[in-house]
Amino acid sequence: QVQLVGSGGGSVQAGGSLRLSCAASGDPYSRNCMGWFRQAPEKEREGVAVIYRVLGTTYYADSVKGRFTISQDNANNTVYLQMDSLKPEDTAMYYCAATELKCGSWSLGRARDFGYWGQGTQVSVSS
Repeated sequence: QVQLVGSGGGSVQAGGSLRLSCAASGDPYSRNCMGWFRQAPEKEREGVAVIYRVLGTTYYADSVKGRFTISQDNANNTVYLQMDSLKPEDTAMYYCAATELKCGSWSLGRARDFGYWGQGTQVSVSS
């Protein structure tokens, strides 16, 4: 079993920064790929960034490239999402997720592959 606890959301003005954290526990081989997805009201859930735990390889949605950075601290079983230059369109509920599958750019569009999810943390960006 894998448990994920996301935190770090909040309200900021456009151009500001936030860092999300996802504390993971359980079988590490069940969370080979970890990532962040987001869902805004009346919109579909979309992949933001994923990281392949073994190699540290990262993949990003085009909408956040150059602004967001996903990283991991394997010693503490934590994945981070540093969000800089935030825009109002980044406003959403952000979910941490994990899967035993290998990561790739395709992972961003395959939320259904992720079997473990955190509870979500709200990010609100005002203009």
